[in-house]
Amino acid sequence: MMTIIEQISPFLDELKAIRQDIHRHPELGLEENRTAGIVAGKLREWGIEVVEGIGQTGVVGIVKGSRPGQRMIGLRADMDALPIAEKTGLPYASQNPGIMHACGHDGHTTMLLGAARHLAANRDFAGTAVLIFQPAEEGRGGARAMVRDGLFERFPCDAIYGLHNRPGMPIGEFAMRPGVVTANCDRWGVTFHGTGGHGGSTPHVATDVTVVAGHFLLAVQSIVSRNIAARETAVLSVGFVQAGAAESPNVMPSELTVRGVTRTFDTAVRETIRTRLEALAQSLAEAHGCRAEVEYWQTGYAVINGEEPAAAARAAAVALVGEDKVAGSLPPSTGGEDFAEMMHVVPGCMASIGNGADGAELAPRLHTPVFDFNDEAMPYGVAYWVGVVTQELGS
Repeated sequence: MMTIIEQISPFLDELKAIRQDIHRHPELGLEENRTAGIVAGKLREWGIEVVEGIGQTGVVGIVKGSRPGQRMIGLRADMDALPIAEKTGLPYASQNPGIMHACGHDGHTTMLLGAARHLAANRDFAGTAVLIFQPAEEGRGGARAMVRDGLFERFPCDAIYGLHNRPGMPIGEFAMRPGVVTANCDRWGVTFHGTGGHGGSTPHVATDVTVVAGHFLLAVQSIVSRNIAARETAVLSVGFVQAGAAESPNVMPSELTVRGVTRTFDTAVRETIRTRLEALAQSLAEAHGCRAEVEYWQTGYAVINGEEPAAAARAAAVALVGEDKVAGSLPPSTGGEDFAEMMHVVPGCMASIGNGADGAELAPRLHTPVFDFNDEAMPYGVAYWVGVVTQELGS
């Protein structure tokens, strides 16, 4: 019998063209109208039932097997790009200034489209494959939007699966593990309020938010080292500071805003960070005659792979590339993944697929201006998705 990769090889060039077209026309989260239109159009072209507009720009394709079966599994790919100016110099580089596919979602979408095409023509399975094309993975809440829009009420999946490319991992290799895969993701913001004033003539009669912020920026870096046990994992980073106007350096600002992120695996650790952030902001502001407003909100759950879905995902990968090319012990990442919002409702597994390495150097990192999804990974991703359907619905 022909392997899945051999079966899909006649339309790989078409898939690469689709991927590069999506790359050329990137769209931010909840604005993926063109991309969603391509997805829906291709699914219909291949005879697949389509539902659009779930979670605003999300698309769902439904492929029913030819054999009787009630089990339903979801396969999910993300569609959005990032607000980064591309510097790859590729012939299909982004034509949308300041936006690019710097995380490989163009490849994720296309791999699932390839699986959709194959499954539509080869329905010898029992049950239903639900193909979930999700918007807004990059911080705009696309998975949560789809869930709130009734995704799993309309398509009650027994398990769901996600796949993300991994730079530095060789082409044709996979990784997945049961248990924690990515971290809880939170964002926080503090706005300090003071009187402001003239920085040249009367700073002594003003309350200075920049002094408060200076102490605060140093103090928050002690939270992980001094309030969290060394055996725990936690990250706290500042990513935004804003106050005043560049053209008026003689004006002491009356407001200053600091924003950042935290990543944790443990709920108690998360709560410690939240309470210490607030305590430091309030006490330092008070000490300098200022006032602090503190915000802290959750942007994503930790991805925790279920035992059974992880086993099914591993079996699909091993059947495709062999035991030696499937890693099962990668350490958890402090990165975030919006797929966790779906896994909070339905058990599932997030796996990694190799995006290639460049000799002794790792391939360009995710979220950088020079990243590009490696089209050589495409057939392995398509075949993996088909293998997951075979594992879950093949008998």
